Amino acid sequence: MAIPITYNLRNLTVRKATTLMTAFGIGLTVAVLVADFALVNGLRQAFQSTGDPLHVLVLRKGGTAELSSAMSRSVYRDMITNPGIARNSAGEPMASLEMVTVISLASIDSPSGMSISVRGLGPIGIELRHVRIVEGRWFRPGHREVVVGRSVAKRYPQARLGNQIHFGKGMWKVVGVMDAGQSAFNSEIWGDLNQITADYNRQDAASSVLLRATDAAAVPALINSLNDDRRLNVTAVREQTYYDNQTSAGAPLQILGIFVSIIMAVGSCFAAMNTMFAAVSRRAAEIGTLRVLGFSRFSILTSFFFESLLLAGAGGLIGCLLALPLNGMTTGVGSFATFSEIAFNFRVTPSVMLPGLLFALLLGAVGGLLPARSAARQEILVALREG
Repeated sequence: MAIPITYNLRNLTVRKATTLMTAFGIGLTVAVLVADFALVNGLRQAFQSTGDPLHVLVLRKGGTAELSSAMSRSVYRDMITNPGIARNSAGEPMASLEMVTVISLASIDSPSGMSISVRGLGPIGIELRHVRIVEGRWFRPGHREVVVGRSVAKRYPQARLGNQIHFGKGMWKVVGVMDAGQSAFNSEIWGDLNQITADYNRQDAASSVLLRATDAAAVPALINSLNDDRRLNVTAVREQTYYDNQTSAGAPLQILGIFVSIIMAVGSCFAAMNTMFAAVSRRAAEIGTLRVLGFSRFSILTSFFFESLLLAGAGGLIGCLLALPLNGMTTGVGSFATFSEIAFNFRVTPSVMLPGLLFALLLGAVGGLLPARSAARQEILVALREG
């Protein structure tokens, strides 16, 4: 015969202070874990939103990132004759030669300066991306004008509309703010390719080429064609694949968060165990009475174990609620591939909260097993006498 669940709920509500303190301790542990997963989830979504399934990114062979790649204009001219490249309404190949470099700007988090990516590109490069101007206008070719991503304008006071920033050989005026959705382009500064390469004395050495294939079926053939062409000496990959690999920037943070959560989990586990042992000690007479009424040792073990799970589940819910205000909050993390900061939003989603809840139940199971076993092993007369 099983003990009713209402018995466990009544015991938890009677011991309000102890229940809340233990649940809150578990909740703090779960909140750290959920916040860590939300951070990595936000970073992953930012990079996944950047790539287009029809886009192919071309780097110099041996280059692992745009920053470490060098692409000459002559190679670019040979490349764009490939029949697998789509063309726009004007008949121009949908190909964008681009240069990427890094500058340092003071941010709201680091007055001493943070690294940020600057991308030089032309009109085709803008046309290839899903971006729109939300303030100001696009930069004019041949002018010292830049457009900044929404996250850059938010996190870097110097890079706001109308201000001037210094890089290359002089000052550049911020003439627009662009919105690139959830993509990593919100963390970049864009300017005219020819003007930026001239400032860095790299007129014939850009960084990469972005291509659009004619259709999805043509993407593998275009990649193979470029990789097999020995004249070009390039490495072509899907743009989505390239940005998926950038999520490695969040790996150290995820490992650190899990490590901190494990340390906190040890304390939470002992707190849950202590609470349940105290409950067993105080309820010795109840346990003896339950045995007299005919409840088996297994029923008592199951009941106390389930009570520990209820306590931990409440802690898990508290932890998710504590982490929920982080949803949508903007932060930044340095990328080991680009050596610049990527701004993104925390994403507290059901897929992030579920591991937190399961982790809380695991703490409850570990912390409640020994007390439940202790309660089940008590002899009837001893339990009644202690009560």
